Amino acid sequence: MKLKSTISLLLIASLLLLAACGNKDEKEDATEEEGTKNEAYTVEHAMGTTEIEGTPEKVVILTNEGTEALLSMGVTPVGAVQSWTGDPWYDHISDKMKDVEVVGTESELNIEAIAKLQPDLIIGTKLRQEEQYNQLKEIAPTVMSETLKGNWKENFELYAKALNKEEKGQEVLADYDQRIEDLKGQLGDKLNQEISMVRFLAGDVRIYHKDSFSGVILDQLGFKRPEGQDVDDFAEKGVTKERIPAMDGDTLFYFTYETGDGEANKLAEEWINDPLFQNLEVAKSGNVHEVSDAIWNTAGGVIAANEMLDDIEKYFLEQ
Repeated sequence: MKLKSTISLLLIASLLLLAACGNKDEKEDATEEEGTKNEAYTVEHAMGTTEIEGTPEKVVILTNEGTEALLSMGVTPVGAVQSWTGDPWYDHISDKMKDVEVVGTESELNIEAIAKLQPDLIIGTKLRQEEQYNQLKEIAPTVMSETLKGNWKENFELYAKALNKEEKGQEVLADYDQRIEDLKGQLGDKLNQEISMVRFLAGDVRIYHKDSFSGVILDQLGFKRPEGQDVDDFAEKGVTKERIPAMDGDTLFYFTYETGDGEANKLAEEWINDPLFQNLEVAKSGNVHEVSDAIWNTAGGVIAANEMLDDIEKYFLEQ
């Protein structure tokens, strides 16, 4: 009996010791994790260097493409600039933005609204908000991209660093790059087609080149472009009807920036039905397609990029 009691006591003591060690390890792991979470880090950006304390939890984002970057990394901003079209968000992100406060537009910030949110990080762009930078950094640590352009991935990497989510950011980019490679393989010989892109705005018609948002994506996939559009710049603006022949290609995608007064849609209808346009080979072959301006141009972020790939699949692989 004494032997059994001794064994029982030893067993209980061992279990208690193991439990104590386990608790100690858990506390150490938790402390280490908390330390990493609260660790300060610095981010170099277009307006200098900013130190950020720990992983930001209340983020205000001041660009449309930046909003998509945050959402793709699992971060819902507390405040964001209004989408260029939508009420107040683009249709393709509205379900993810239900509790987000509007803090103006990219070009006209509401500084008071930003301050009320008491963010611990603000992300913007020098291109639009250089003059407000000093005000913004008094509210919270502020990181700014240099500019906004077709290749959204450059700013995306900066945003991931500012959020202290570089690993998650790399996952998002890797998934996108893999999708590009997979789609290239599926498209095969279809990539030999010349893709033309045209945009209609109230009072302006543009032919889009390779350094636009959709132009970069078409180039990543390996599509060819008509000779006049195979140019490493943004777009030809102020196009007149004499330039309609330059819109020809094997497939033409057009998108319309409609702000609500109907003028852009009216202009698009006029041009698409013009005899010069209808005489294009692409029109006669029935390969003219209207696509979303938000997806193919205005939103400019990773979510729109993936939705544009959905469109490419639909038009070239499902029809």
